[in-house]
This record gives sequence, structure tokens and C-alpha cells, in this order.
Amino acid sequence: MSEKKDKSEETLDDLLELGSAETDSGIQVLTVIGQIEGHFLAPEQNKTTKYEHLLPILVSMEESKNVKGVLILLNTMGGDVEAGLAIAELIASMNTPTVSLVLGGGHSIGVPLACAAKRSFLVPTATMTLQPVRATGTIIGVPQSLRNLEEMQNRICDFIVKNSRIPFARLKTLMTDVGNMVNDVGTILDGEQAAQEGLIDGVGGLKEALSALKEMIEKEEETEYNKNHEPDRTS
Repeated sequence: MSEKKDKSEETLDDLLELGSAETDSGIQVLTVIGQIEGHFLAPEQNKTTKYEHLLPILVSMEESKNVKGVLILLNTMGGDVEAGLAIAELIASMNTPTVSLVLGGGHSIGVPLACAAKRSFLVPTATMTLQPVRATGTIIGVPQSLRNLEEMQNRICDFIVKNSRIPFARLKTLMTDVGNMVNDVGTILDGEQAAQEGLIDGVGGLKEALSALKEMIEKEEETEYNKNHEPDRTS
């Protein structure tokens, strides 16, 4: 038996271990599922996405000549704020065409993850939850603690506003609404509402997400072709 694995076996290993796989068309699929795990380990029974896995994967996608575009499938309850924002910042800074598709839910820190892609979609049955930053564990009861939380919240809001079409004031209003959820603050939006508020680009499924991604890839390839075939004007 050959020691080298064929492409299908390597794809299966990547999918099982890291939640990523590459298609024959050069589109890389990346999943963000369950809780975003950051500096602290989540309970064993929790389904998690580890940010120390995703960060190097995203860098390798950006550097790979074989990856033409990245489709990010999201179904997350949120999780570690700093880890989620780090992943979102990396996605937003990529030159490689990216499209996000929210399946089930994109809650809390999952919102900037969805917005980070160049195009974003939400299936009709999925929801997005906008909530303020909250802390767990022991908190020192001083004004600095509250100020730090507010500053973190503003950084998240700034990122969402920069990478979507929702106004800052409207975003803060939705995050602090007290009439939308029982025993909590925030707002739950379905696909149509998220699109109307400007959080995502549109309601759609895999067909729409892949179509948008392939369109961006074609434009990138056309731009690169024209750049490489410009007439030499130096002579």
C-alpha cells in the first residue's frame, strides 16, 4: 500500500480534524461551529471551534496559489470575544475572495465573523443575536472594569459597522434592547431582518453563496489577466 494519501483521504482528514476542505474548483470551505474557544478550554461536552486552528489555516489559504476563494460556513453560539474578533480581523484583511454563509445561527461574536467576509448570506431559517459584551468569573467592582467592557464593545461595534451597512447608533440600540428577549438584553434577527438592518448582504443558501464567490473569483482572475497582458509602454 502506498504511504502517500490520495486527495480524497487528505480532504477527509482536514474535515474531521480542522473543519476545512478544498473543492476541485479551488474553493476552500471553512467551518465555524459551536462555541469559539479562546484562551480557556471549553467544557468537554461543548462543540467548539479553536481559534489556534483557524488562524494558521486562514494564513495558509491566503498564501496558497491553489485556493481561489474561501466559503465560510457559520453556525455558532459565540464564545471568547478576543478570539472571535481575532479570527474576524484576519478574514477581513484577506485579499482572497471570501463569502460567509450563516446556517442555524451567528450569535454574539459570530456576528462580526459573518460580517468579516467580503460578501455575507443568511439562510431564511437562521438567526443572528446582537448582544453587549459580558464577562464571566470574578470582576473587580471599579469603574475601570466597566470602562474596559465598554471599550471592547465599541471595538466590536466599530468592526461590524466597518464591514457591513448598519449605522453605529442603530447597532448599539439593537444590542441594548430590553424588550426583545426574556431575562436578557439584545435583539434576535432573522434573515430578512438582518438584511434590512444592513448586517448581511442578503438572504440565501449555498447556491447564492457559491454564485457570489465564483463571481468574485472570476473578477479577480480577469483583473490579474489584464494586469499581466498590459502593453509595454516603456519603449
